[in-house]
Amino acid sequence: MKKISYLIATLFLVSCGGSSEQTKNETPAAETSAKTTITIKGSDTVLPLSQKQAEEYMKSHTDASITVVGGGSGVGMTALVENSTDIAMSSRQMKMEEKIEFKKKSVEPKEIIIAYDALAIIVNPKNKVENLKREQLEKIFTGAITNWKEVGGRDLKIVALSRETSSGTYEFFKEHVMDKKNYASTVLAMPATGAIVETVARTEGAIGYVGLAYISKDVKPVSVSYDEGKTFAAPSVASAQNGTYPVARPLYYYYVPEKETLVKPFVDYLLSEEGQKNVEEVGYVPLTK
Repeated sequence: MKKISYLIATLFLVSCGGSSEQTKNETPAAETSAKTTITIKGSDTVLPLSQKQAEEYMKSHTDASITVVGGGSGVGMTALVENSTDIAMSSRQMKMEEKIEFKKKSVEPKEIIIAYDALAIIVNPKNKVENLKREQLEKIFTGAITNWKEVGGRDLKIVALSRETSSGTYEFFKEHVMDKKNYASTVLAMPATGAIVETVARTEGAIGYVGLAYISKDVKPVSVSYDEGKTFAAPSVASAQNGTYPVARPLYYYYVPEKETLVKPFVDYLLSEEGQKNVEEVGYVPLTK
């Protein structure tokens, strides 16, 4: 399974296509071929997948130009409300306050699940801790546990890393791992998922959470238990598919109905057999196996 590098750019722009030699009899209107331009913005988790899908789609659709920008699920939803993106990428479902903003404009966005993700808890490779219970993760990120010796590691201060509040992954982790408790003030908010990977890779005491496709040799995923330590599972495509890994979630696209004609061919490609093969190549979980 192909894994992406964590040094991933937050802006991706590829335009494909070319113009053939013009003949003297062609009208000026025919001299420039029309481009289908699509902008996709939002979740850093979905970013590498959208990049891959856009790249592959444009190989066979030379009239398409697709721009993919990260920044967080909240950034994508705001852009969709403001009509500054055609598709919003999200690692969570739309919030009530976002639904209200759309309702003010008499718009009901369409929601599409494009893949699934296993949210990996990562530590520095030098860290000897292999397993963590959900309750221990909750205490680490709420500040109740501050030293690795409290969870079976050596005497070393824990450096907990999180995404910013605009991130859907931030919201998902808070709800499903921290039991909706607040992050401690000592938790460091990182601007992008790649920043979490880089910091964990160079900081022995660090711990963070990332999408499955961001796992690399420079960090170590730990196994997680949701049954108070009776069973532990490591994050992987297989464990997410068979339900043994407990921190799994869907990944979403949102778009407004008036843009359906523009975006549907690309969305259909994502949901096709070829598009779902790309999902697995990037490191996420396809809709069907």
